Amino acid sequence: MLSVILHVWALLFGVFLIMVGNGMQSTLMGVRGGLEGFTTFELSAITSAYFAGFLIGSRIASSFIRSVGHVRVFAALGSFMSAGLIAFPIIVDPWFWVLIRVLLGFCLSGVYVSAESWLNNKATNTTRGAILSAYMLAQTFGMVGAQVLVGIIPVETFAAFAVASILVSLSFAPILLSASPVPVVDSIKPMSLKRLYQASPLATVGTLLLGGVFAAQLGMASVYGSAIGLSPGQITTFVASIFVGSIIFQIPVGWLSDIIDRRLMILGVALIGGVVSLVPWLTGPTLEILLGTGVIMGGMASPLYSLLIAYCNDYLELDEMPAASGGMIFIYGLGAIAGPLVTGQIMDLVGDNGFWLFIAGTFMAIAAWCAFRMTVREAPSLDEAGDYVSLSPTASQVAVSAATEWSAEQGAEEDEEAVD
Repeated sequence: MLSVILHVWALLFGVFLIMVGNGMQSTLMGVRGGLEGFTTFELSAITSAYFAGFLIGSRIASSFIRSVGHVRVFAALGSFMSAGLIAFPIIVDPWFWVLIRVLLGFCLSGVYVSAESWLNNKATNTTRGAILSAYMLAQTFGMVGAQVLVGIIPVETFAAFAVASILVSLSFAPILLSASPVPVVDSIKPMSLKRLYQASPLATVGTLLLGGVFAAQLGMASVYGSAIGLSPGQITTFVASIFVGSIIFQIPVGWLSDIIDRRLMILGVALIGGVVSLVPWLTGPTLEILLGTGVIMGGMASPLYSLLIAYCNDYLELDEMPAASGGMIFIYGLGAIAGPLVTGQIMDLVGDNGFWLFIAGTFMAIAAWCAFRMTVREAPSLDEAGDYVSLSPTASQVAVSAATEWSAEQGAEEDEEAVD
C-alpha cells in the first residue's frame, strides 16, 4: 500500500492542497458573509451557486480537455480558482460572490477530471483500488485541514482568502510536474434520467435527495453556526466533525453492506442520520451536541452516497456503469443546487433550527422511499450484488466510473477463481 501511495504522492499532495483552499472558501462564505450582514437567502444562493458551477463543469470539462489537453485545462482552471479566491474580499457583495462561486465550482469540476484522469492512468488493476481510496482520503483530510486554518486565521481579514488562494496556486507545482501525458478519452454521455430511474428508482430518488443533504452540510453548516452565535473556531470545529465522521463510518458501513441486504443498510443509515439530526433541535445546540451530531450525520451521509451507487450498479451490466455514473452525478448535482436554497428558506420561516429540520426531513424522506421500494421490488441476492466501493460525493465521473468498473472486474475475477 505504501509503495503504491509513494508512486502518486505528488498528485495526492496537490489534491490535498486544492481541497484545503476550496474547503477554506466554503466555510468562509458562511462565516464572513454573516459578519458582512448577508441575509440567509443570500448566503444560501451563494452556497448553491458553487454546485451549479460544478454541475455545469461536469458536463463540459471533457470537451475542453479534448480540445487543448489535460495540462492546459488544469493550469487555466487552477489560475481562475486562485484569482476568484482573491476577489471575494475585494468586492464584498452577495451577488458578486454568487458569480465567483459559480466560477469556482466550474473550475474545480474540471480540475477533478484532470487530476482523476492522471491518477487513473497511473493505476493498474492491482493498484487502482488503493489509489482511489488514497485520493478520497486526501480530499477529506484536505477539507478537515481547511477548517483548522479558518479557525486560526482571522476571518474578517484579507489574509484568510489570500491563504486559500496561495494554497491553490501551490498545488499546481506537484501536480503539473508529476503529470504524465494521458490519452484523451471520448466523454461518456450520461445515462438518461428515464433509463436511470428504470434501473433503480431507489438509487435515483435517493441520490437526488442526498445531494440536498450533502450541500446543506457542506455549505450551510457555517451559515447555521454563525446564526446561532458560534465563534469562528467553534464553527470550523463543527464543520470538521462532519468530515471526520465520513472517514470513520465508511469502512464499517461498507463491510456491513456486503453481507446483508443493501436496502436495509440504506434504510438504517438514512434513519440514523434523520434521528440524530433532530438532537440539536430538541436538546439545544451546545458545542458538544453539535460535534457529536456532526460526526454521526457526516458519517451517515457520505457512505449513503456509496451505498446508493452500489445498489444502482447491482441492476446494471458492466458496460452500462460508466454512463450510469454520469447520470447519478447529474442527479446528485440537481439536489445539491436545490438543497441550500430550500434550507435557507426554511431557516427564514422557522428560525435557525430550520437547518436541522431540512437535513432530518430529507434523511427521513430517503428512508421512507427506501421502505416503500422494498415492498415493490425484490433485492438481488448477495451473490449477485457487487462490492461496496467508498466514493466521495465530490468525485467526478472519471473517479466514479473507474471505481465501479474496478469493483465489477474484481468481483468477476473472484467468481472465476471460485469456479476454478
